[in-house]
Amino acid sequence: MRRNFLIKSVAVGAAVALALTGCSNDREGGSGDSGSGSGDAKGFAKDALIGVALPSKTSENWVLAGDLFTNGLKTAGFQSDVQYAGASTTVADQQAQITAMVTKGAKVIVIGATDAAQLTTQVDAAHAAGAKVIAYDRLIKNTANVDYYIAFDNFKVGQLQGQALLDGMKAKKPTGPWTIELFSGSPDDNNAGVFFDGAMDVLKPAIDKGDVIVGSGQKDVKQTAIQGWKAEGAQSRMDSLLNSTYTSGKTLDGVLSPNDTLARAIITSVKAAGKPIPVVTGQDSEVESVKSIMAGEQYSTINKDTRNLVSETIKMVQSLQTGAAPQTNNDTYNNGAKVVPAYLLNPVIVTKANAAEAYANDPKLSALTK
Repeated sequence: MRRNFLIKSVAVGAAVALALTGCSNDREGGSGDSGSGSGDAKGFAKDALIGVALPSKTSENWVLAGDLFTNGLKTAGFQSDVQYAGASTTVADQQAQITAMVTKGAKVIVIGATDAAQLTTQVDAAHAAGAKVIAYDRLIKNTANVDYYIAFDNFKVGQLQGQALLDGMKAKKPTGPWTIELFSGSPDDNNAGVFFDGAMDVLKPAIDKGDVIVGSGQKDVKQTAIQGWKAEGAQSRMDSLLNSTYTSGKTLDGVLSPNDTLARAIITSVKAAGKPIPVVTGQDSEVESVKSIMAGEQYSTINKDTRNLVSETIKMVQSLQTGAAPQTNNDTYNNGAKVVPAYLLNPVIVTKANAAEAYANDPKLSALTK
């Protein structure tokens, strides 16, 4: 359910500095009730320490976010402590990093959770020490001490992926039925289920009508999950599906992939099997996937501009520093302990047809569309 994600440092700093010069109320994002959350009337020093705890570097966007936070917080006058969880023991790493940030006296801790359900103790300790907690990109579960949530509208991301899958298959084969396979992200990432639910909001009616058939019959998010969002996991599962379900001439028309890393792994598997590439969705606008889209392989991705998400997060921090409540626009995200005041930005579906327009303001990606 919807209720329950390298560029040079000088360029990064310039991009964030430009974003921060705009009016703090000039925001872009999802629609909803504008409101306020749990602002602290006392505020804190302009040069206070701000902690940023991010997961392991599993995608280009996480790598970019770290650079943007480091440079953007400095530009805004804050001290920063930006940390990534390690690739192996990510939850333990992040728990220790957040604890250290609390000990250092961070006034705000921004958390891109490695595991949404295993940070309750650390978030509660941060709150007890007087720090504000902002859940970044991934909602933190089961604690009333998350002050704000900021992300792209992840349910809408899933809806866009589901619709892109249908549109792409119809463009290749005007009449159904169409045979598909479903993939979802890591079960310890709260967003994975939200993406999947959004996609199924679009796909389930077509499945129920018989217009779309899941060839393997694996329709449950637990059956489709890829632990850790790892490419090798997606490639292995796609290999198994091809060997078990598509060996007797059955055609695979489409694959719902929740992000670009998994999409490319799925395509690698299909190509290795010598089969036609189906319509494959994605997310994150990773460089290699944009290249793949322009080459006519991967069908779609989602543009969730990390520069905008980090800029809006820093605006939240600036509001808290003055003692004001940050602007929010959504009150539907219940983490199991409270409804967390949220600010959502709008995702954009990208295919070969609109890539040039979608990336017009991103020099790196725009260059790939020419």
